[in-house]
Amino acid sequence: MTEFVKLFELLISASLVNNFVFTWFLGLCIFFGVSKKMETALGMSVTFTAVMMISTAISWIVYKLIMVPLNIEFLMIIVFIGIVAGLVQGSDTIMRKVAPALYYKLGIYLALISTNCIILAVPLMSVGNKYSFIESIVFALGSGLGFSLALIIMASIREKLELADVPKYFKGLPMAFVVTGMIALAFTGFAGLIKH
Repeated sequence: MTEFVKLFELLISASLVNNFVFTWFLGLCIFFGVSKKMETALGMSVTFTAVMMISTAISWIVYKLIMVPLNIEFLMIIVFIGIVAGLVQGSDTIMRKVAPALYYKLGIYLALISTNCIILAVPLMSVGNKYSFIESIVFALGSGLGFSLALIIMASIREKLELADVPKYFKGLPMAFVVTGMIALAFTGFAGLIKH
């Protein structure tokens, strides 16, 4: 039971308390680019979370079973980037075949997943924090859910702002920055929720 509680705390911590977008301010390029419409936000959320979980799992296995025994941990960043790039290429191909409309709406942002700092940060933090395989997967899931939550909240607000009477100089990205700052302030309310 205590293992389940620990995993649940890790999930909540990664998604709410230490949300990568609103607490760490990472991954903002994709966040602002894809959060204009709910459809693209949902599509990116699923893709991003799937790539993050699979890349974290593969990275953990490669690190523990190959890199540590061969004493080549110093190559960790290069190897993890290669794993992420391969997965993004695979998801790019799959999405092009399965959901071509969404593929074209996501455009360049789909390719930017491979260079997104969150995608690389999660496996690096999992290894750095010495998480077990299950803990790494839960941490990746929580981080993906947190990113998805950020995208969905922002997309719903930005769609409403399109219809709002916003001053000319605040239309578009400036208002998105203001809203993101206010949401980030709200997320600071989760600080201290989980003690480690």
